Amino acid sequence: MAADAAKKLILVVDDEGDVRTYLTTLLKDNGYETMAASNGNEAMDIIKQKKPDLITLDMSMPEKSGVKVYREVKESDALKDTPVLVVTAVTGFGDKSEEFEKFISSRKHVPPPDGFIAKPIDREEFLARINQILG
Repeated sequence: MAADAAKKLILVVDDEGDVRTYLTTLLKDNGYETMAASNGNEAMDIIKQKKPDLITLDMSMPEKSGVKVYREVKESDALKDTPVLVVTAVTGFGDKSEEFEKFISSRKHVPPPDGFIAKPIDREEFLARINQILG
């Protein structure tokens, strides 16, 4: 368990219920507080109200995509310092996550995400990245 994990709130944003359940359970089992959102609009409401310590963000969702949520967070003075870990199966580069990570990190006007995890999610890699981001 990460130091001070119990004090850290992580928002899990994914339109797939099974993924939300898996990630929130995994995080709770490792001492983190969690909240979950099933779409981008719900996510933005929670982010503005609760100001989580970290957001895990799926890119492909109905109503408002993860890309739009990411831009909104990073373009907001109040939210821009919130770390975002992108968790997605959509790489657009034949499952080469490093190519997608390079692509999303090169977008103008917004900084690159704090991390990237490709689906299917490797449990150990996911937890290691969370611990690394939250220090």
